[in-house]
Order: sequence, then C-alpha cells, then structure tokens
Amino acid sequence: METRNLICIGCPLGCPLTVNIEGEDIKVTGNTCPRGADYAKKEVLSPTRIVTSSIRVDGGDIAMVSVKTKSDIPKSKIFDIMKEIRAARVDAPVAMGQVLIANCADTGVDIIATKNVARA
Repeated sequence: METRNLICIGCPLGCPLTVNIEGEDIKVTGNTCPRGADYAKKEVLSPTRIVTSSIRVDGGDIAMVSVKTKSDIPKSKIFDIMKEIRAARVDAPVAMGQVLIANCADTGVDIIATKNVARA
C-alpha cells in the first residue's frame, strides 16, 4: 500500500489529507468536506494545474501581458506550455480574455490574456 500526504486546496480550510492507495482502491481521510476527497483522488490519479505567466508585447504601453491557461492542463505538460509561452510575442493592443496562443502544446487549452494592454 502507498500512502501520500496532501494539503487540500478545494476550499479555504486547507485540510491535511492522507491518501491510501492499494491497487485501484483509494481511501482519503482528513477531509472535512466532500471536495477534499475529490481533490485528493484527482491529484493522485491525474494531477492538473492552471499555468500563469507573461508574454512579451510589441508596441504596447507595457512590455509584458500577464496570461494563464484557460483551464487546467495535465501537470506533465507544464514545461511544454512554458516553452511556447516563452517563445511567444504579441502585438498591442491586447484585450483581457483574448486568446494569445490557441491549443498550446497540443493540450487543447488556450493561453489567454488576464489584463488589457493599450497601444503605446
């Protein structure tokens, strides 16, 4: 049996979770709400993350725009996502919510701007 200790991020309580894995059987203890068990099972079986970063802006009133993945991506794809983000440049203006990289790293997830950038 494998045991993993996690801190739940499903709600503000931050419960310390213990996950016992035996084959396909997963038991979660320590959670005070159902979201804790759901989070622990997802984290053990297929962890995902939201990636936040910034992309260079050409001709903008600021040099960079903050960005994020539109939804969570497999944790194993973080470095591939970041490689594409680092290589990207966009022209001003940029609108919050604008797709700056479609289907980033073949994940099916877009990279979107999280702020507006005006033309300089």
